[in-house]
Amino acid sequence: MKVLVADRIANEGIRLLSEDPEIEVEVAIGLKPEELRERIKGYDALIVRSETKVTKEIIEASDKLKVIARAGVGVDNIDVWAATRKGIIVMNAPDPNTISTAEHTMGLMLAMLRNIPQAWASLRDGKWERSKFMGVELCGKTLGIIGFGRIGSEVAKRALAFQMEVIAYDPYVPPERAAKIGVKMCKTLEELLSKADCITIHVHLTNETRGMIGEREFSLMKPGVRIINCARGGIVDEKALLKALNEGKVAGAALDVFEEEPPRDGELIRHEKVIATPHLGASTEEAQVKVSIVIAEQVRDALKGKGIRNSVNIPSIPPELVKELQPYFLLVEKMGSFIAQLLGERITDVKVEYSGYVTDYDTSLLTMAMLKGILSPALQDAVNYVNAWIMAQERGIKVEESRRKGGARGFSDIITLTAKTVSGESRSISGTLFGKKDPRIVYIDDYHVDAIPEGHILVLSNWDRPGVVGKIGTILGRRGINIASMQFGRERPWGRSIILITTDTPTPPDVVEQLRDVEEVTDVRVLEL
Repeated sequence: MKVLVADRIANEGIRLLSEDPEIEVEVAIGLKPEELRERIKGYDALIVRSETKVTKEIIEASDKLKVIARAGVGVDNIDVWAATRKGIIVMNAPDPNTISTAEHTMGLMLAMLRNIPQAWASLRDGKWERSKFMGVELCGKTLGIIGFGRIGSEVAKRALAFQMEVIAYDPYVPPERAAKIGVKMCKTLEELLSKADCITIHVHLTNETRGMIGEREFSLMKPGVRIINCARGGIVDEKALLKALNEGKVAGAALDVFEEEPPRDGELIRHEKVIATPHLGASTEEAQVKVSIVIAEQVRDALKGKGIRNSVNIPSIPPELVKELQPYFLLVEKMGSFIAQLLGERITDVKVEYSGYVTDYDTSLLTMAMLKGILSPALQDAVNYVNAWIMAQERGIKVEESRRKGGARGFSDIITLTAKTVSGESRSISGTLFGKKDPRIVYIDDYHVDAIPEGHILVLSNWDRPGVVGKIGTILGRRGINIASMQFGRERPWGRSIILITTDTPTPPDVVEQLRDVEEVTDVRVLEL
């Protein structure tokens, strides 16, 4: 078996693979896309970090590839869908970087509050300006943590040791989990913003979180607040942050990540109230060694049939069943993501009913994939097939599964998912496979549809009236948003109905608001699948 390492990883991982007599390792750093496309033939596994982009073209050019492994947290540089369609396992190593990122957050926070970089630069220039760099203490301050996952909770533990009061906001985490370590969960982001002296961000970059800290959010913060971001660039609106710094609303910012990396516009980095590092959150010797060893072990075990860990697209099932079950995994994961985005708030209860041929398989594996889909819009790469059950339990999600041999709702093979949120709202969707391979959503609540769960989707609830489709099309057309497909479902003529629109490009928020203003439209939801 041959393994190609296309990005630089610690030697410990390469050594681990090389010591296995059944595995041949080759290291080729810095390959251009066309070079990798030619080189990939004959390899069973590919290991990358963030530098190499594993595109659809590269995946399709492979002839033996079984595993693509990212030595790190995300898989944003890998076309997971293309790999999944080809039956290739995509895996990452999310855990080894947790401590290093939490420690970097604390380091930046201390350096910012005590003006350490600025004082060092002044001293280096031969100055002695003690009064200029008066700092403030962590002790007694309120730290607001946005995102209470692995890294957020580790930051909380360290902040508590500094005798800070710690509050957090994460709509997908039950308050009891935070209370166990002495952290109070805020019900809204606005509550956290208004109470915190320092705010640190630990969420994934998604459509929901992109720009979540903007001009409006800065206006809700305390005067003199300080911001730390070691998560992802794009979560904090950099122009809004610069404005808040210039106006004195924000007393300091510590940034490890940026909207564009490396950043071209240096105005924010050069600001006297800003300290910055070049995306060093995971850059410790210990983290790099750990991630190298972990990813090497995972690749070795997957190739030798000893189990699959931290897969983001294929659960641990016998190899002979992977291709047979893969269309079902795609279907249920898309259904989970669909209903999570449709509801838009924390889900507390999940019921899934399997009917027909699908009951011939171990449906608990499919439920696991469905939970991954439900959690993925919020947690992104942090959730995978291995930890989906655990993460669902940690978030207080109750899961109920039932099976029946016969079909339902006119289909010989159908899966129905019903989910309820913390506020009591409940929705259901049903899905099936067309031609035993193509996922379809065939019911949303009691509305019969025929929708491909992929791409940019608008779900509109409306009254069935003449002209409503024209109004919707006109709004989208004015902004150059092309409609790829449109599906309708209605309870009866002139009654309640639902419209699913797939567009070639995302629909901007202001256009969504225009759609909501249409008289016949009662609700609009934006989905990315």
